[in-house]
Amino acid sequence: MDVGVQTLFSSHGWDGITDGQVYREDTALALLAEKLGFDCVWAVEHHFYDYSFCPDNTEWLASIAGRTSRIDVGTAAVIMPWNEPLRVAEKIALLDHIADGRLRFGMGRGLSRREYGHFRGISMEESRDRFDEGAAMVVEALRTGFIEGDGPFYPQTRTPIRPAPERSFDGRTYAVATSEDSLDAAARLGAAMVMFADRSWKSRLPSVEKWRALFRELNGTEPPPPLICDFVYCHGDADVAAERGPAYIATYLESVLEHYEIMGDHFEGMKGYDAYATAAGALRRMGTTGFLGGFLDATAHGTPEQIIATYRTRWELLGPFEAAPAFRFGGIPFDEAEASMRLFAAEVLPELASWR
Repeated sequence: MDVGVQTLFSSHGWDGITDGQVYREDTALALLAEKLGFDCVWAVEHHFYDYSFCPDNTEWLASIAGRTSRIDVGTAAVIMPWNEPLRVAEKIALLDHIADGRLRFGMGRGLSRREYGHFRGISMEESRDRFDEGAAMVVEALRTGFIEGDGPFYPQTRTPIRPAPERSFDGRTYAVATSEDSLDAAARLGAAMVMFADRSWKSRLPSVEKWRALFRELNGTEPPPPLICDFVYCHGDADVAAERGPAYIATYLESVLEHYEIMGDHFEGMKGYDAYATAAGALRRMGTTGFLGGFLDATAHGTPEQIIATYRTRWELLGPFEAAPAFRFGGIPFDEAEASMRLFAAEVLPELASWR
């Protein structure tokens, strides 16, 4: 089983923390990940707010690639509507050279109205069409070494990508897929499905199976394992884990509710966000306490034995998957985040690595 580390670049929950300290801590954990035997360092793209701020994950990952020799680096994800496809293709091709082929390329379309509001001329209602058009252009450019397009958002004359891509991205392409149309898009791109551990896995199984069926139909091959992003607190004492883990996760969820406004009504009637409008209504009926309960049931936290059991149950339901646990979130002090990550690596990682 492939297990990476998800890097969030968040300041929500830490009193008085500076942006520089956030980056020092997340960078330290990323470099530690290679020493502990993790398979990949994943970096998000977010802007402007305490929830998360990494305006260029390819730049940060280039520094990680230059200071490591074995571990992969991955974008989770490049938000395509916020980026010009030509520049994305150039940056990904360059980063893959710097990383000597250790790059995994993940894409997404963005969910935060607050973030979209700062990008002039880019409407959130255009996100679906912008993603589909731009992502297809970049995937083709990384395959052929040339980018071109005749769509309404990114008309592009045939242009060479330099440095030219030297390696195939087959098996190294990912796309965040939560809504039904995102499942379709991921399959059409030949991309592994990326999900967050935020709700019942039994309810998610039909979506996973739909993506797998579409992937087989459109690509003529078996789909890769989906990638699941967790929020993990690992502690050897069950009582401590039961007290602190849910508290840190609850603090993280405060930032989710604020940043994404996921219980709001602004998704209603917004093109491409029908699934979120339905989910928002359900979450309003459920309330914050119910949302937290569902999140805690879905994600992996507790003692090493409890985390292994959670992953085993998920594996038996969904089949093989890749994991990307985040260890620094929700105000966790750095020493606790590092201890959680070290314990996970020592006692959980060997078991997961044995699963085939």
